[in-house]
Amino acid sequence: MALSNSQFDAIMRVYNQRQFLNKRRQDERIREVYERIPQVEALTDEIAAAMAQAARRKLQGDEDGARAFKEEASLLKEQKRKYLQRAGYPDDYMEMQYHCPCCRDTGFADGKKCRCFRQMEIQVLYDQSNIREVLERENFDTLSMEYYDRERIDGRVGMTVYDYMSMVIGECKAYVENFGREKGSILFTGSTGCGKTFLSNCIARELLRQCYSVVYLTATDMFDILSESRFGGRDGEEVRDRAAYILDCDLLIIDDLGTELINTFTASQLFYCINERLTKKLGTIISTNLALSRMQDEFTERVTSRIMSQYKVLPLLGEDLRLLRRGYGKQG
Repeated sequence: MALSNSQFDAIMRVYNQRQFLNKRRQDERIREVYERIPQVEALTDEIAAAMAQAARRKLQGDEDGARAFKEEASLLKEQKRKYLQRAGYPDDYMEMQYHCPCCRDTGFADGKKCRCFRQMEIQVLYDQSNIREVLERENFDTLSMEYYDRERIDGRVGMTVYDYMSMVIGECKAYVENFGREKGSILFTGSTGCGKTFLSNCIARELLRQCYSVVYLTATDMFDILSESRFGGRDGEEVRDRAAYILDCDLLIIDDLGTELINTFTASQLFYCINERLTKKLGTIISTNLALSRMQDEFTERVTSRIMSQYKVLPLLGEDLRLLRRGYGKQG
């Protein structure tokens, strides 16, 4: 799924508005020409009459008659063109002018979405993702490895943090490359500032550029939406739409799981969300500071077991990158 129904309808309304404006502007240009050059209006009527006669003769099987009227229409069109040129107008001034000539502002060309539709689609998906501006700063192009230790072997993984994180980044890029065939899920774990959100954003940006639908929410925001959808509140229909989209988007990013108030409701909703998306074969990325043992204590074994069995678990290593970038601390 690239767009929800409401998003698709919103784009089509743009095309409908363009078509309306195209027609209105054409009518204005035609009126302008007719006022300045009355002969053009008469010629336009004569051309229409000649073409109608040509069509009528063709239906009657009179090919010679149809050809004669078409030739007459061509001569009239040439006279019309000369009048327009002498008045300083381009040949196509009275024709419909399109924002996109490829699809003639319908959104579709040759039975497929036009490139202009795809461009609007990307714009909509960026806007609904909640992370548009962040993605311009945090993506694979801006990712730097300079703060990862290249010397000391980390006993947890048997290699340097630099080598290990290079491998994790490779896994993230492979996730993007394979997303069209298999919308898998990832759990990023690790301490504050080790790059969980940054890597989520890297993946989000690449998939949005491929026109996949991505929804980014902190765990707190997601549970608020699900709660309002279930128990009611202001803007009920909009909230229900947002809740439905949580379950239907191509990629759902749940950031900072475990920082919200954890209770029976959040645990049950997390399981419901995870289970629904796995059933629909949709991708999910969860980032958390919680260790797996702590996740099991907070969200029940049922939730943790589902994640462990179906998600690619990627623990992130390293110091707090945000502090290192500001000049605090050092890697030892």
